[in-house]
Amino acid sequence: MKHDRILLAHGSGGKLSQQLVQDIFLKAFDNELLAPLNDQAVFSLAASRHAFTTDSFVVKPIFFPGGDIGKLAVCGTINDLAVGGAEPLYLSASFIIEEGTAVEDLRQVVESMARTAKDAGVPIVTGDTKVVERGKGDGIFINTAGIGVISNGHNLSPLTIRPGDAIIVSGAMGDHGITIMAHRDGLQMDVPVESDCAPLHGLVKVVLAESNGVRAMRDPTRGGLATTLNELAASGGSGMLIREDDIPIRDAVRGACEIMGFDPLYLANEGKLIAIVSPDSAQPVLAAMKSHPLGRDAAVIGKVMEAPKGKVLLETSLGVTRILDMLAGEQFPRIC
Repeated sequence: MKHDRILLAHGSGGKLSQQLVQDIFLKAFDNELLAPLNDQAVFSLAASRHAFTTDSFVVKPIFFPGGDIGKLAVCGTINDLAVGGAEPLYLSASFIIEEGTAVEDLRQVVESMARTAKDAGVPIVTGDTKVVERGKGDGIFINTAGIGVISNGHNLSPLTIRPGDAIIVSGAMGDHGITIMAHRDGLQMDVPVESDCAPLHGLVKVVLAESNGVRAMRDPTRGGLATTLNELAASGGSGMLIREDDIPIRDAVRGACEIMGFDPLYLANEGKLIAIVSPDSAQPVLAAMKSHPLGRDAAVIGKVMEAPKGKVLLETSLGVTRILDMLAGEQFPRIC
């Protein structure tokens, strides 16, 4: 018997659990490592250096312009590996599903994950499913893990950042965060904005192939550009100065921020990266980014300073310099 809503019995480990796995998960994710349906995926890794990451995704709503929670989960995990200099190899995906969730919604999320993983060339090879009582979740939560191989000799770390290094972003900031908030609040914009959700490993590969001068990379997700730069400055023990006029932000995003009272520098991104590079590598890296579809709007936005250590300064459009602090509170609930 087919059900159009998730039941607690779908998480019991019995026939309905097996049916859910076969009809939705295995059908979408099918590959030779997943097919045995063991409690683990077994594979060989030849390289000596690897990257491993894990993440959880609780975005609301689960469908939004430019993506959904499934696409977001795959891209987010791939990107965490990529900005560490790793070539993503395999992903895991575990689902926590609330009783009463529409089976068709789950199917769409899973099929979106499968498409995104296939297009990225990074298979989902193991996973798990749990069902919680109605009111104990909020639709669908996804936990992922990813493993990648570092075979290019790069050692990307904030500890290698030096004064004089250039700060580069791969494109316009804030698209994902404002898309989620506008869609959630029913804000209609004259120029629609979509989430920038995308896997970045192809862009990273192009950049690292161009230059050995890349010190560190990060994807500015929760907390946006401002918070991520503060994290890099604190870890590297140096200061940073960025120029407001050089930061790419779409007019529609800027306008929506004015209406909704948000600061675009703290908006989440799900398909952009920050690169800290040596001074002589700035232009080659910028050109490499611009040659890739995901980096066409890349820009140098500032540089690393000797002081103030651990702080980020913003040179505003008015010519005033102020401290750009880390996000102190919760500006955007459940955006990724």
